[in-house]
Order: sequence, then structure tokens, then C-alpha cells
Amino acid sequence: MLAIQIISDDKPGHLNQSKGLAEAMARLAPVHIEIITPGKGPFWKRISQSRHASAKLPEADLFIAAGHKTHLPLLALGRNRKAPTVVLMKPSLPTSWFDLCLIPRHDLKSSRSNKNIIPTTGALNRVTGNGTKEELGLILIGGASRSHSWSPQPLRTAIESIVNDSTLAWHLTDSRRTPAGFLGSLSHLPAALHPHAQTGPHWLPEMLARASEVWVTEDSVSMIYEAITSRAAVGLLPMQPVGKGGKIRASLDQLLSDGCLTSYQQWTQTRQLAKPAQALAEADRCARLVLERLQLLPK
Repeated sequence: MLAIQIISDDKPGHLNQSKGLAEAMARLAPVHIEIITPGKGPFWKRISQSRHASAKLPEADLFIAAGHKTHLPLLALGRNRKAPTVVLMKPSLPTSWFDLCLIPRHDLKSSRSNKNIIPTTGALNRVTGNGTKEELGLILIGGASRSHSWSPQPLRTAIESIVNDSTLAWHLTDSRRTPAGFLGSLSHLPAALHPHAQTGPHWLPEMLARASEVWVTEDSVSMIYEAITSRAAVGLLPMQPVGKGGKIRASLDQLLSDGCLTSYQQWTQTRQLAKPAQALAEADRCARLVLERLQLLPK
């Protein structure tokens, strides 16, 4: 059995990516997954705590991590336990220091391939496209970010139009970045409201598996890729970009061009969301590549 240890910085988004890869490996081979949380503090303390936690566990065959504060503990554990290291997202340290780096294409400056870099379409996640779709709609609301500013009224108007124009059973949820009170301002709609603080770790994957239509605000890139992976029809809720939008805008434009998304402006003309043009299963694709390149597949 393949023993995987995930180094977590306790950020749900980062842990979600690491678990997504590890769980996809478990669909290909017998796997045992453990999670190590180094905690906060200076890097040397995080390294020490990681080593102490790892020493209490069975010998690891592979270490996985996402998030800048996990990079040094990841490298230290890999060297100490003589096991390969896999980092998700573009690392703050040289990519050559890790055995494999899974990096979104929009974060890569060049299309030139490196033997230890696996380009990905967006961030990996735990969602699969295996759920049975229901007459259920899901709206995922983000907030202000480095790429987008917050304009509540246009967003509220768009959500009202979508819900009132549909016969689906709608469920709405917000995020940590959503300004207080915004979700509550939609209580007049025929929809169930789910504040993010009241949802557990399995709520979103389960809802995505069931929903036939999903709308996501433009700033919420990870949730956009999760929605596409679920094989729902996905719409893009309008948010005001900061400047020209940079690499995030470019990646959204590519998804729109590929037919994976429908913009709100397009929806106002047709009142329909395009069905996914192609299946997206990046965690499964990358899991196989990792197992093959590190020669970890069972013989």
C-alpha cells in the first residue's frame, strides 16, 4: 500500500488541492493518506514540528503539499525520509528542488516543458463528475480579491434574474471573502441560503455532484474549476476586474472560448447555460502521471 503524507498549512483551499491529488491516486492504487499540520511560527519550527509528526507515522512513500509555508517542511521531510516530494501550485523556491511540480498553465511563463513540471488546467480539487444530476441550481459567491473589486448591486441584480427565471431548486452560499450581510440581502428570493460558516467540508462537493447548473463569481477561480469538474453547466457571475485582469482573466477567457463556461452577458441573450463541451478531470489525469513518473504504480 502506498503511504502518502500531506503537509498542510491549515488553509482549506490548499488542503483541498492536496487531498484531490491523493484521493485520485487512491482510485488507481491502494493508498493510505495521513495529514501533517506544522502549525505557525518561523520556518525552522515548522520543519521541526513536521519531522516530529511524521516520525510518529508509518514510513512515507510520497509527500504532497500546497501553499508557500509548506515548501521548506516538504523538502525537509523528503530528504529526511528519502521519499519523493510533490508540490502543487507554483512554488516560491526553485522548481528543481522538488521531484514534481504541478503548476497551473496560467502560472507558467513558458510552454517549454521541464521534466519535473506537470502543467495543469487550473487548480486540482476533490470533485468528481460521477454524481447524478438533479433539478438543482447552485450559486457560489466570492468577494473582493487581488483580481476583482466588490460591487454588490450588479451582482445582486444578476442573481435575482437567474433565480427568478428558473424552475430549479436554488441553493446559495457565500465565502470568507463575501462582505457581511450580502447573502442575507438575498433572503427574499425563492432559494435556500447556506452561510459558509454553517457548511461542513463535504457540503460543497456533495452539492456540486447533484447540481445541474452552477453559477460562480468571476473572482472564485478554484470554485469555477470545481464546478466544471462536476460536469454541471457553469455560468460566470459578473465581477469588476482590477486593471486588465491579468492571468486570471486570460484563463477565464480560455474557458469561455473552450465552451466550458457561459458568461452572464451571454446568458441574458439566450437564457440558457451551455452544457460542458468537454469533461475536466485534472486530479485523475495528474494522479496517473505522478504515479507513472515516480514509478509508484503497483507491479
